[in-house]
Amino acid sequence: MRIAIVTFDGFNEIDSFVALSMLNRVKRPGWKAEIAAPSPTVTSMNGVRIERQQPLAFAREADVVLVGSGSRTREVVADPQIMSELVFDPARQLVTAQCSGTLVLAKLGLLHRIAACTDTTTKPWVIEAGVRVAGQPFYASGNIATSGGCLASHYLATWIIARTAGREAASEVLSYVAPVGEQVGWTSRAFEALDQYL
Repeated sequence: MRIAIVTFDGFNEIDSFVALSMLNRVKRPGWKAEIAAPSPTVTSMNGVRIERQQPLAFAREADVVLVGSGSRTREVVADPQIMSELVFDPARQLVTAQCSGTLVLAKLGLLHRIAACTDTTTKPWVIEAGVRVAGQPFYASGNIATSGGCLASHYLATWIIARTAGREAASEVLSYVAPVGEQVGWTSRAFEALDQYL
């Protein structure tokens, strides 16, 4: 399972790193989540500079795509060179987005018939792009899923794992990363939000 976490300059560390950490806790042959970016290095909204693991083109061939959010997403969707590289196929890929990453999927025309989740800052831009925004932390339709709110990133990662490796694997990862003593509650709340989409 090849997973591309699409990450741009101005990225939100919570979105990219929480997903990367959770997804890479699944230990199966060929399973790997990697940061894919348009440039060799990207800098977060708080000045954290990282090296990409894959070029942006990797997202086209990955089995799963997760488009993270950040402070410069409107610049990203206005850049024809970047947008032309983002060719996703929900018929063969799980295509997901976190917060302002939802705007990227909206601009690619992937959300025109379904609802989507995003953060409160990005919500008006997603609506302007013609997408109905659901007032909840997670929503999925077929192979497309979105989440809204930085701390909803664990919903997105859990859904990806449950869809690709099974519910038990997702529960194990979620239990591992949840606060000690709160594993049962965290797992239960996550699946309350996700079960109707699995």
